[in-house]
Amino acid sequence: MTRAQISLVAAVGSTLLLAAAFGFQALGYAPCKLCLWQRWPHGLAMVLGGWALLAVMGRAPLPRIAVWLGASAAATSAVLGGYHTGVEQGWWPGPDSCTGQPIAGLSPADLLMQIMAAPIIRCDDIAWSLLGLSMASWNMLASGGLAVVWLLATRRT
Repeated sequence: MTRAQISLVAAVGSTLLLAAAFGFQALGYAPCKLCLWQRWPHGLAMVLGGWALLAVMGRAPLPRIAVWLGASAAATSAVLGGYHTGVEQGWWPGPDSCTGQPIAGLSPADLLMQIMAAPIIRCDDIAWSLLGLSMASWNMLASGGLAVVWLLATRRT
C-alpha cells in the first residue's frame, strides 16, 4: 500500500470514531468537556484524509509532513483519552470546570454560585463502559492504534 492509501485507512478510522461519538451523543450520552477535546484531533485527521483521498486519486501529492500531522492528531486524541480515563478513575484531578469540586471553606453564597455554575456533564463520571473500559479508554486504545497506522504511512512513498 502507498502512503496515501495507508493514510486514508487511518483517516477513515478517525471518521468512524467520530461517528461513534456522535452516535452515542444521539442516544443521549451527552459529552463532557474532555470528551469534546478528544474529538478535535479526529476532525483534523479527517481533513488530512481528504488530502489522502486526493492523492489516491492522483490529483495531489501527500507530503510526509501531512502524514506526521495525522499521526500527531491521533496520538493527541490517545493522550487526551488516557488523561480522561485517569480523571474517571480518580488517579488524578481533572479540570475544575467539569469535575467535582471541594466545598469545605465555602460560604453559602459561594457554594450556591458554584452549584449554579456547575456543568451538567461531569468529566469524572463514567457514562458508559464495555468490558470495564469507558468511552475515553476505548478512544485512547483506538486512537493509539490509528497513530501507529499513520506512523506506518510515514515509511511509505
